[in-house]
Amino acid sequence: MTPQTVTTDAVSGRHRLPAEPTPFIGRERDRADVSRLLSQTRAVTLCGPGGIGKTRLALQVARALADEHPDGVWLVELADVTADGSDPDTVARRVAAACGIAGEHGRAPLDTLAAALRPRRALVVLDNCEHLVEECAELCRTLLTRCERLRILATSREPLRVPGENVWRVPPLSVPSAGEPDPGRHEAVRLFLARATAARPDFALTEGNTAALVRVCRALDGVPLALELAAARVRVLSLEQIADRLADRFRLLTAGDRTAPPRQRTLRGAIDWSHELLSDPERILLRRLSVFRGWTLDQAERVCADGLLPPEGILDLLTALVDKSLVVMDREVAGESRFRLLDSIREYAAQRLAEAGEEGELRDRHRAAVLAALEHDAEIGVGARPASWRQRVAVFQRYDAEQHNLGAALAWCRERGDIDEGLRLCLAARLYWGSCGHYAEAVRWIERFLERADEASPGLVGGALVMRSLVAFDLREYDRAEEWARDGVERCRAFGGGPMLSAGLSVLGQVALRRGDERRALDLLDEALAVARAAGDRWNEALVLYARSAALRRRGLLREAEGPARAGVRIMRELDHLWGVALGQTMLGRLAWSRGDLGGARRRFEEALRPLREIDARPAIIRCLLGLARCALGQGDLEAARRMLAESLRLGMAVGLRITVARGLESCAELRMREGDERTAVLVAAAATALREVIGVPPRSDGGAAARLEGVVEQARRRLGRQAVAQLWGEGLAMSAEEAVACALAAPDAAPAGPPPAPAAPVTPPGMLTPRELEIARMVARGLSNRGIAAELVISPATVARHVTNILTKLGFGSRAQIAAWAVDNLAAGR
Repeated sequence: MTPQTVTTDAVSGRHRLPAEPTPFIGRERDRADVSRLLSQTRAVTLCGPGGIGKTRLALQVARALADEHPDGVWLVELADVTADGSDPDTVARRVAAACGIAGEHGRAPLDTLAAALRPRRALVVLDNCEHLVEECAELCRTLLTRCERLRILATSREPLRVPGENVWRVPPLSVPSAGEPDPGRHEAVRLFLARATAARPDFALTEGNTAALVRVCRALDGVPLALELAAARVRVLSLEQIADRLADRFRLLTAGDRTAPPRQRTLRGAIDWSHELLSDPERILLRRLSVFRGWTLDQAERVCADGLLPPEGILDLLTALVDKSLVVMDREVAGESRFRLLDSIREYAAQRLAEAGEEGELRDRHRAAVLAALEHDAEIGVGARPASWRQRVAVFQRYDAEQHNLGAALAWCRERGDIDEGLRLCLAARLYWGSCGHYAEAVRWIERFLERADEASPGLVGGALVMRSLVAFDLREYDRAEEWARDGVERCRAFGGGPMLSAGLSVLGQVALRRGDERRALDLLDEALAVARAAGDRWNEALVLYARSAALRRRGLLREAEGPARAGVRIMRELDHLWGVALGQTMLGRLAWSRGDLGGARRRFEEALRPLREIDARPAIIRCLLGLARCALGQGDLEAARRMLAESLRLGMAVGLRITVARGLESCAELRMREGDERTAVLVAAAATALREVIGVPPRSDGGAAARLEGVVEQARRRLGRQAVAQLWGEGLAMSAEEAVACALAAPDAAPAGPPPAPAAPVTPPGMLTPRELEIARMVARGLSNRGIAAELVISPATVARHVTNILTKLGFGSRAQIAAWAVDNLAAGR
């Protein structure tokens, strides 16, 4: 049974273990022995047949060792992962998703995962590895080699056979011998009694039925799942009847495959017997439910009902299956109870579905239901359908719960060659994939269907190309973003426009802006705005207004930038879309920060943060935290800045967003400089520069990044000297991202752990400003005009104007006031 998942913050290192809905019975010695073994070694695999209790034992051990793994304990469920020979990264993606680590386009998922887990003292529980033995073995071998503090606890029907693996064979529960005077001391009996009492509160063990109970426990070989299935039947059968029926089923099964393990035959016998006790409608529903990876009552009615099963009867049938332990209650999501099948039951039911000749039809129905729900929710998510904010939050909660159903539907589309339906699923999921930073997932599926674009409707292809360009833009792949957006816009124009036309034009405008073509950027954004307004698309209208505001801010037109941002916020408020409002508040916060209104900026960022957290929009949360940290730095609130930067860095590392990590490190360098720790400031600034070089986003192309680095380096040179700074810069360039984050977040007075690093060759930090530009920056801080500077330096005012423009461009500023404030904070008065 897979229990209810309790979602906690993986970034802060708290645990993501599921809550168990029923008490764990017995196995005291097993728990102690496995816990001790895992405390002494780094890899343990719990082996045994299906239903023996590997998962429950693994969870108990994981909880017992939680304190030894402060950086995280995660359960990774692999039972529903299908091996795909063409995609060797399937298991790595699932582990990354369970640990809250987003993939990165262009980087192998296993490399991203290993990098994120490398510094952590954590425990990963890999559940149900048997159908993915090779993939799991490769993943474990890599993680154990690269992550020295990581431990892995796996469950599988066979060992993974990786170096360092310790195999623990999970035994059956202890069973009484026939005629034993005290059978109640045995684990199998205790488990059966606990589950039977839960199913029928007046059930009791008596002198008359004890022998029958012993027969049941022995016939089931102490296999927990079989015992639970049998115990649920006390609602309608006596123990004597249960014992008799079990005996019949086991004799039938032993005449089958003699090469199968005995306990596997026993579990199959228990499931066959349970299935035969069902009514015909219950059997039909059970096999049809196997197409789901978790479902609600509404979904079961939509997919499973037809002439054989009227929709009005599904509730009673589902209730009956829950009562008989064939369907289990899962967590509640967005106010709806969810259900799922135990793994072995789902596999059994899927075989029955295939035998009945219904697999293709039911998987088609499942895909249609997933697509309809996603497209409906997407309209709510982008404000195209009236809804309250609470309803919009529920959309994101459902996205999270439905991601495995989405994956199954996409895989079915690909298997059947249904390209239109696959593209529609991708377009419906775009809001969730983008807001939560699931870029690698988006890229993988979009590109799989675009490979067969000639088989799809041109309008859908145009929308998918624009969606691909949006992902590329977020990943700073501007050349590819422009290429896909241009192609997508042309197709959208040719085949009816639609909401993706405005989005594509906006991408083209924002790419033009980053290339310095401001006039073309504004023209494209104006066109995007007109398209959105003509279509009545208020969501995209607001987003384009935000983009226009950003374009004006980059030109230094702060007052003009205020209007579009406020107009966008008004639209989002009218839509009751607090996520959209938060995006605008973040924009207004940046404008306030650019004007030097740190208090106003901080209020804007704080207001934006709450709704972003409600939908777990991690990329936007990180940006907001960085904005708050910079405001706190400017106000001298170093403790608040440290707190915000710590959260943003940990979150950025956990989800694998390296650009946000680089930005956080740059702000940490400023913080360290304010705290008087020049050495750490230079190390962290250099590490941020190295990370930017790896990901191809230099400081000069990223707002105020150049100004932050220039300020840190200039102050460090004054205090430490050029030679010392060059030495530290070389050491920082050699740091990994994990080392840099640990260095940045260490207590200000903490001594470096371990031996001192080997001396690095001195490296001159890159100078953002020339000596002449530094000189002019100081004179701007003195309040001199261009003519005044020209007179003092004996150069022309036009030359001064060019220097000022260069300074604004290099430091990412929009006004002389920003240059002055920066120079006062970072430059000495002299030359």
